[in-house]
Amino acid sequence: MSGRTWTASVYATVKMIPKGKVATYGQIAALLGRPRGGREVGWALSSCNDPRVPCHRVVDRTGRLAPRFIAQRARLRNEAVPFVGSQVILERAAWRPTAQVLFAIGRHK
Repeated sequence: MSGRTWTASVYATVKMIPKGKVATYGQIAALLGRPRGGREVGWALSSCNDPRVPCHRVVDRTGRLAPRFIAQRARLRNEAVPFVGSQVILERAAWRPTAQVLFAIGRHK
């Protein structure tokens, strides 16, 4: 994702998460080459005003939702993302990027 700002790279990566799947902040950061940048991903998404970026598909490492994103749970439920209590069941809903996605974001080997 060379030539893009960090924020634009976060948005582009989050756009690749398919309906019904979620990623973690840390996963997005690691995919973009900043394995300890989960908090930065959260900051980037919290300032996103682009409705084409499915920010609701990003949760914390335990499946918890963003505390200030009121509509997140409803949007995930509409996509049939499984929950137990207030947390996403990551074992069933975790996004596992394909080789094609990894290539697109420059993380192929």
